[in-house]
Amino acid sequence: MCQLLGMNCNVPTDIVFSFTGFATRGGLTDEHKDGWGIAFFEGTGVRLFVDHQSAVASPVAELIKRYPIQSKNVIAHIRKATQGQVALENCHPFVRELWGRYWVFAHNGDLKNFAPVLDGAFRPVGTTDSELAFCYLLQELRKRFGNVAPDTPALKIALDELTRAIASYGVFNMMLSDGSALFAHCSTRLHYIVRQYPFEEAKLSDEDLSVDFSEVTTPNDRVAIIVTEPLTTNENWHAFSVGELKVFVDGKPLN
Repeated sequence: MCQLLGMNCNVPTDIVFSFTGFATRGGLTDEHKDGWGIAFFEGTGVRLFVDHQSAVASPVAELIKRYPIQSKNVIAHIRKATQGQVALENCHPFVRELWGRYWVFAHNGDLKNFAPVLDGAFRPVGTTDSELAFCYLLQELRKRFGNVAPDTPALKIALDELTRAIASYGVFNMMLSDGSALFAHCSTRLHYIVRQYPFEEAKLSDEDLSVDFSEVTTPNDRVAIIVTEPLTTNENWHAFSVGELKVFVDGKPLN
């Protein structure tokens, strides 16, 4: 299946180190070669890069490795196709507007016989179960809360119910963000780490690369990294429980 990477921080931060290791799994150290994508929030705007080429072969991925975009919320995805052909419109993350905000979504898994009725407000462009699930999530949130955005605790309760319902159709590991918080649901496998003072050196597991974060951070920085499989060999990653939904704000989980 696909792999997910998310970052949530208390200050704008670049994801070059983590993305470098993550992208290697897109056709080199793993078999996920059916496309990739990454989305960066900058204020209320979103920079979205997607490519149907594998991450290890994509010149766009090489750009991201060398372009230290600063963001407080990032979602990335490398694809192994289960539903939908290998095509640009089927590459994650997907982006839609709700309540005057951009929402970014990516999914790892496979949903069988998932065919919700959509009312037309949100419709998929591609042919993946992932984009269909995203449209359904936003539709149901709009039905539940109307035109007024809920606060984060109320949104978490609603998403917990909806993600559990969708996961009953198969595997539904997902990440969702509006730029203020990052929601991550674990159906099978997700891990996270919070990097904060005192910062130490981290070594990638998929590439011969390390960085001493104490040299590139301040004592006030805090960064949460969420990923399908741990990216480093010398850090203490925490596994999600199956069926768990976590919310990350300002670089730490709220639950």
